[in-house]
Amino acid sequence: MPEQETVKKVAVLDDYAGIARKHFDNIPNTQVSYYDKTLNAAKEDDLQALIQRLQPYEIISSMRERTAFPPQLLSSLPNLKLLLTTGMRNNSISLPAATEHNIIVTGTKGNRLPDYHYEDKNYEPPPPAEGPSSVIQHSWALLLSLCSKITEHHELLQRPGGEEWQSGTMISLAGKTLGLIGVGKLGTQFGKIAIQSFGMDVVAWSQNLTQEKADEAAQRVGLPKGTFEVVGSRKELCERADVVSLHVVLSDRSRGIVGKEELGWMKKSAVLLNTSRGGLIDEDSLIECLEKGAIAGFASDVFWEEPLGRESVWRKVGEWSQSQVLLSPHMAYVNEGTMNRWYEEQVENLGAWLRGEEVRNRLN
Repeated sequence: MPEQETVKKVAVLDDYAGIARKHFDNIPNTQVSYYDKTLNAAKEDDLQALIQRLQPYEIISSMRERTAFPPQLLSSLPNLKLLLTTGMRNNSISLPAATEHNIIVTGTKGNRLPDYHYEDKNYEPPPPAEGPSSVIQHSWALLLSLCSKITEHHELLQRPGGEEWQSGTMISLAGKTLGLIGVGKLGTQFGKIAIQSFGMDVVAWSQNLTQEKADEAAQRVGLPKGTFEVVGSRKELCERADVVSLHVVLSDRSRGIVGKEELGWMKKSAVLLNTSRGGLIDEDSLIECLEKGAIAGFASDVFWEEPLGRESVWRKVGEWSQSQVLLSPHMAYVNEGTMNRWYEEQVENLGAWLRGEEVRNRLN
């Protein structure tokens, strides 16, 4: 009799939107389990629960940085052979520890395939690579909603038996100054819309940014040299900008790049926007700033702990902030097309690994 193939155990983590099942449910010789509740590996109780949860599995599918894989966790998963993540960078996975324990880590590119690929699918393709990404769409949605008080007025009009109508004034953006901290792909796309749609001036700063680099970034999106004015310091950017928007990668060098000093330099009428990573802003300094109403508003899609804990101060921000605040739960990348393509790529890599073939987009 032929030898029976061993069934491989697969864990799919943090699929909040319920997208993964249609991709993972029919893979031969696998037993797939789904865990939608995220555990925080930085907390000892959650770490131990994660170890207990994940020890049986040879393959784990993770979504971006929702679940972290520090060395202590990876060293406690003796069965783990393949860790599938999404995107091509994940700072929450210890790649050295994964390599030490012979765990292959792969990413995904989320690239849009030819239209015929989607003819028999029940989901749309990812956004075109050459246009603004869903992150930029969401960034502008947050900024415009905050400045125009969209959610505030929606909630006001929905109050049972209420007669309230308008509440205060909106913040106009036309002709104002946008301060970009970071002029990579996302910062450039965000700045282009500010210029073309609102006639804003754009000043920019990051630790290694030169005017030459900023000019090259502008020209890549069809804007002339000098469109993004590079300033000499964070102080100058914060003092001049009516909107400060963060578009840099979180690293040891950039952590807390906006702190008490930077918030103090901002105009009282200014707005701060963060759709990059929570750790770019010093949380305690920001809370103090908002409690005093020292800036006009803060909009964010990212936090210092994700998901937000039940007792997080950010779940009660309306009770203590004197500035306008608008929050969303790290949704900027969560578009249907990209999420499905990421899971497709994970399943393709899983299939290759099961067949003993080379995996793609290996990160370690």
